[in-house]
Formats: sequence, C-alpha cells, structure tokens
Amino acid sequence: MKRTVFIVSDGTGITAETVGRALLSHFAYAIDFQYTTVPYVDTVEKAQRLRARIDAAAALTDAQPLVISTIVNAEVRETIFASQSFHVDVLSTFLTPLEQELATPSSLQVGKHQSIAQDIHYQVRINAVHFALENDDGARVRDYDAADVILVGVSRCGKTPTCLYLGMQFGIKAANYPITEDDLQELVLPEPLRNQRTKLYGLTIEPDHLAAIRTERRPGSQYASLRQCEEELRNAEAMFRRFGIPVIDTTHYSVEEISTRILNDMQLERRVH
Repeated sequence: MKRTVFIVSDGTGITAETVGRALLSHFAYAIDFQYTTVPYVDTVEKAQRLRARIDAAAALTDAQPLVISTIVNAEVRETIFASQSFHVDVLSTFLTPLEQELATPSSLQVGKHQSIAQDIHYQVRINAVHFALENDDGARVRDYDAADVILVGVSRCGKTPTCLYLGMQFGIKAANYPITEDDLQELVLPEPLRNQRTKLYGLTIEPDHLAAIRTERRPGSQYASLRQCEEELRNAEAMFRRFGIPVIDTTHYSVEEISTRILNDMQLERRVH
C-alpha cells in the first residue's frame, strides 16, 4: 500500500520532516510512504500553488495525501487545510495544550526555532563537524586530546558518517581511526590510541554486509572478499574485548541509533539542541 506525504513548512522543514517521519515510521511495515518536502511556504500565493499540487496528487490515487505541516500564518495554513488531504498540524497539536498549561501564548514567529538554535549552538555545531572532517580516518591524531570520543573499527564499518552525525546533531567532537591488518596481527592498540583508552568506542558489522559494502568500492578485490572481512572483524572484536572497548554492531542500526547509543554508553552530554 502506498500513500503520498507532503511535508510542509514556512521555514526549512526540518522540524516537520523529523516529526512526520518519526510518526509515520510506526506504519512503515505496512505502507510505502512517498515523501515530498516543501519548505518556505510563507505566502498565500505559495500555499495556493501547493494546494493545487496536493489536489492533483489526490486525483491520481484512491487515498488522499497526508500533509504534515509547521505553518505559523493562519491564512497560509487555512489555504493548505482546504486541499484534498488529511492534515496533521504539528504546531497546534503541541503548542495549544502547552499554551493552556503554561497560561502563556506562544510567540508564533516563523523560523523561531531555527533562529534561536543558530544564535546559541550554530558555532558549536560547525566546529564539531569541522573536527570530524579534519580527524577522519586517522588523519590528524595529534588532535585526539580534544576529542570527546574516538571511533575505531575496520574500514567501511560506518565510522565517518557516525562522526559527522555526532557533530551535526549533538555538537560532539568525534574522531575516527581505522584498524588495519597490521594493527590486527598482534592485537595491540595502535600507538596513537594508547593514551586515549577512555575515549575509544568500537564499531563492528556483519561480515557479509561489510563484504557487500566493500564490493561497491573495490569489486573483485581481496579487500572485499568475505574471507578477508571475516578475518578482520574477528580480530578487531578480539582487540575490543582485550582492551575493554565498548562496541556496537552497526549492521541493523541507523546512524541516528548508533550515535544515540554511543552518546549514552560514553555518558556524553549533547552540546546543541
């Protein structure tokens, strides 16, 4: 079963998309959601054009489209409400009961969340992302003293995207170090990691999944062979056990779930919200 979903916002759409996808993920086992994100719908004219798009989509399917929105302007919001759709208004769903409980009206300013976040946390986020890029794949080990966490694991097990996500979403300075065949021969920690034991966190992955990822990069190579992947992972996991390094199998987890687990296991406090 397929359903069309419009994610609509008068700002970037990040809040609406995050909430919408989180809610609809609980139905993904039965329904194939087709997402369209439409940001910066901040005038009636834009809302009218969007309404036409939604109505056109409704005419092509048996089920009406879903619209998940964060629209502040009442006239813009009502224009979209008039479309042939099922509408979830994120702001009124949450702000109305909060206004009642707090006995205080909300500000209802377009882009309020983004502007506040940028004032307080923008530079922290950017610095953390820069740190992840500069300390990717063992590039600048001299900066490890400034790291909050150092991810270790064999090549292509998910270290880089996890570091970037930790920086972007949480403001965490995350470096990563690739465990090579040479490191695994004697199961000793590479020299740059020996004074950073409390910051180390291991990533592993199922061998067949790793082989498939490596095959896309270097098809037909020994590097991508299942036997090579099995041997590297077996030795890496033995190293993690030997030095008491916490570890997560990334095979069946998203980068969001991996990052949250790392944050919790390492007792790191997020620096941006």
